[in-house]
Amino acid sequence: MIQDWRNKRVTVMGLGGFGGGVGVTRWLAAAGARTVLTDKAPPDKLRASLDQIADLDLTLHLGGHEERDFRDADVVVVNPAVPESSEFLQVARDAGVPITTEINLFVERCPARCVGITGSVGKSTVTAMIGHVLEEGAKGSRDQGLKGRVWVGGNIGKSLLDGLGRITADDIVVLELSSFQLQRTPAVHWSPHVAVITNITPNHLDWHGSFEAYVAAKLNLVRFRRPGHDVVVIQDTAELRRTYGAAFGSEAGVWRYGLEGDAPVAERDGRRLRWPQLRLGVPGRHNRENAAAALTVAQALGVADDVALEALATFEALPHRLQKIAERGGVTYYNDSKSTTPEAAITALRAIDAPLLVILGGYDKGSDLRPVAEEAARRARFAACIGKTGHGLAQSVQQAGGDAEHLPDLRAAVAACRARARPGDVVLLSPACASWDQFIDYRARGELFAKLARGEDA
Repeated sequence: MIQDWRNKRVTVMGLGGFGGGVGVTRWLAAAGARTVLTDKAPPDKLRASLDQIADLDLTLHLGGHEERDFRDADVVVVNPAVPESSEFLQVARDAGVPITTEINLFVERCPARCVGITGSVGKSTVTAMIGHVLEEGAKGSRDQGLKGRVWVGGNIGKSLLDGLGRITADDIVVLELSSFQLQRTPAVHWSPHVAVITNITPNHLDWHGSFEAYVAAKLNLVRFRRPGHDVVVIQDTAELRRTYGAAFGSEAGVWRYGLEGDAPVAERDGRRLRWPQLRLGVPGRHNRENAAAALTVAQALGVADDVALEALATFEALPHRLQKIAERGGVTYYNDSKSTTPEAAITALRAIDAPLLVILGGYDKGSDLRPVAEEAARRARFAACIGKTGHGLAQSVQQAGGDAEHLPDLRAAVAACRARARPGDVVLLSPACASWDQFIDYRARGELFAKLARGEDA
C-alpha cells in the first residue's frame, strides 16, 4: 500500500458527468501525486465535473484515452464502471502497473469499523436507513458502543476519501457498494465488520457477462470475512441459503432478517428478535424489510431498540426511490426512477395501495421484462411504455391482459397517464430499465418526471 503519494505518477481513468472521479482526483492532488485524468467523453459532456476540479494542477486527456497514460504510470485508479476487458487496463497489466479503485484506496486506509451494504434492489435505501439509525444512536447512546461519528458514502454518491484525516477508530462508516465496486475489492482482501446483502437477482448482465459472475462480485462483500464479524442477510429461504451459503463458510454470527407478517424479525445463533412496534413513513412491504436490515445492524452495533425505532419513524424516502413528489387534482405522483431492474419495479408496483398508472421502459440491459409486464397488467389500470424496451413492454402488458401504450418519450407518457388518471389514483414512474437511451442517468429522468408531475415548465 502506497503511503507517500508525492510525485507518484497516477492515472485516474474516468471522471464521469456526475463527478464519480472528482473525490479521488482531489484526494490524490492533495497528497502530492502527479495526476493524469483521462475520460473518453469530451469536455462539454464533463463540464459539471470539470468545474469541481478546476483549481487543481493536473493533466487532462479527454475525448479518448492514450496508451502511454496506462503504460508509464505508477498506479492506475479506475472508475468502477470500466469493465475488466478494457484494452487500456490490459496495457497497464502488461506493463506491470498496479490497478486500484477509489473504494479500495479508502477501505485500505479507513481506521473505523465499516458497515458494507450491497444487493440488487434496495441497497441505497438500506444504506440511508442504517446511516440514519446509527446517527441517532450516536447522539444518545455513548454508553452503547457508538462513541464517534457516523459517515455515509460509497455508491450512494459521496466519496469519503477526503474525510480520512478526520475518521477515527471510534467512528462507524456506512458504505453502499455496487457490484462494479465489489468486482475489484478482492485485490485488497477486504470485507466490512458488518456486511448487509439485501438480495441478489439478475442485473448488469451486460457488464458482468453472466449471472454467476454478478453473484460472485456481490459475494466479494463477505469473501474475506474475519472471525467476530457479523453478516446480515435477507430472509431465511432455501434459495438464498444456496446463493450465499458457500461464501459464508459458517453460519456462526450470521443474522438472517425478514418479516413475520408486518413485523421485522431477525435471528442469529438461535437468538430471535422481533419488532412489532415499527412505524414507517415510507410505503411498501419492501421498506419494512429494509427497516428489518437497519434494526438488525443497530442490534449488532449496540444501538437500543427504542432509539432505532424512533429513528426509523422519521426516515424519509431518498430522491428517485419511491419518492412522493406531487399531488395534483387528487392524483399522487411517485418518482421511482432509480428502479432500473424488473425486481425493483415489481416491488414498487406492490408497494402502492391505490389505483395505479405506471410508466415503464428505457435502455435494454438484457433483463427478462415479462414478469414486470405481467405485474403491471395485474396492478395497473394503464402502463405507459417508453424507450428501447417500450414497444416490447407494451405488447407484453397487453398479452397479459392489461392496458398499455408505447409512447415516444417521458413527456408523452406523463401526459397519457394524466389524461387517464382520476382523483385517488397514483401515477408511478418505476421504469424497470436503465435510462441511458433517452437520459444521461436515472437522476435526469426522475427530475424531468418531477417537473412534469408538478406542471412546471420543463
